[in-house]
Amino acid sequence: MPELPEVETIKLGLQKYLVGHKIEKVDVRLPKLVHGDVKNIEGGKVISVRRFGKGLVIDLDNKNSVAMHIKLTGQLIYRGPNLKNKVKLSKKVGDSIPNSRTHVIFHLDKKGFLYYNDLRQFGWIKIVRTDEVFDLPFFKSLGPELLPSSGQAFLTLQLFKKIIGSSNIAIKPLIMDQKRIGGIGNIYANDGLFDAGIDPRRRAGTLSDEEIKKLYKSLLKVLKAGFKYKGASELNFVNVLGEEGKYQEHSLVYGSQGQKCKRCAGTIKKIFFGGRGTYFCPACQK
Repeated sequence: MPELPEVETIKLGLQKYLVGHKIEKVDVRLPKLVHGDVKNIEGGKVISVRRFGKGLVIDLDNKNSVAMHIKLTGQLIYRGPNLKNKVKLSKKVGDSIPNSRTHVIFHLDKKGFLYYNDLRQFGWIKIVRTDEVFDLPFFKSLGPELLPSSGQAFLTLQLFKKIIGSSNIAIKPLIMDQKRIGGIGNIYANDGLFDAGIDPRRRAGTLSDEEIKKLYKSLLKVLKAGFKYKGASELNFVNVLGEEGKYQEHSLVYGSQGQKCKRCAGTIKKIFFGGRGTYFCPACQK
């Protein structure tokens, strides 16, 4: 599932290409993905795009917003006059756009389009009044972030220590709990724990203050690397032009089962823990 760096990459692309466009019509091909009346956004001009955790909010000048979560395989692809040069679509999008994975088409002014693709159809789009965005359960319950984007709560080291120290569940699912910490998913949780040298199965309450501080810094490090490489395209993630990110080429431990550890002589192991593929080095993650 796209995480904080991937969704931030999408947000920045939407800010660059979508802001200023007017939504003239919305073609909903798969009604189950869209909640609310699309007529409320038709005629509205995009004035801003915000990210909260893994969620996106497109704000319009008519005081309505498009709130969305692309979940596991959602994609937002822009085509229009703000795109000066032709961009080749990743195979993760398909040979052309729209296609059988395209479930919502936003028809924009100036012959522009924003396509919403979703292979697994787990995502959602909700049309709401802008002042009611934070009444939606996902946004209301979102925890603070290490790298906040749109004014949401900042996860300080002090708060991070409080969250870790007050729990006795395993550290990996704890830092992936969006109600406690916003934006961290499986890829960056694996890499952050590896960088910090902490076994993902460790009970959170057993971590020392020094280990918590190290994990905080390591999570910041891998998230910033995710920004640098424009996200990870391990599965279906692409940016708003349909291009893949590069973080998967620079990951520390994720996807490296059977390979030699980059830090010691150990071998990277993969287990399924908390329902997710978990990669770690048993030799040096303690």
